[in-house]
Amino acid sequence: MTVLVADTSGLVSLGIVADAEIDPLSNCLDTYEVLLPMVVVDELEDVASYEDSHGRAASAVLDRTDDVTIQSVALDSAFPLDDGENAAVTLANDTGAELLLCDEFNRIGLIHASLAETRLVTTPTLLSVLVQTGTISLTSALELLDQISDARSWNENSYVERARSLLDTS
Repeated sequence: MTVLVADTSGLVSLGIVADAEIDPLSNCLDTYEVLLPMVVVDELEDVASYEDSHGRAASAVLDRTDDVTIQSVALDSAFPLDDGENAAVTLANDTGAELLLCDEFNRIGLIHASLAETRLVTTPTLLSVLVQTGTISLTSALELLDQISDARSWNENSYVERARSLLDTS
């Protein structure tokens, strides 16, 4: 099974629509061997304390921790992003994971450059993969991306718009 390390941002994005008819969080957990740094679990617990869609999303992810492997990693004190991204990149590199799920769009180039042999995927990219593998329909992926974009305030994000246009031409 393909190993996917996930950062808080990508998990919250998937959890935003965990109660939808098509559940990308469940699809991700069923399709990949998911590894989480303990720091990401700690961040999810912090986010889950909020009474909003992000808090509910983090809670939905935390409800599924039996379906993931949680590992502690030593943080790179020189890494210029938050502890969750730092730990996720470190875990991906340390384990040789094939994929890193992260939606930190403002620093995506830095995250990509920090990965040794791991492919960076974002939620829009993951939805595209789920369409390509026949796991979900194109219509469902576009609907999910719209719902996630609304909840995550991605409507003006050029990366997300590019991903949406690529999905539209699939």
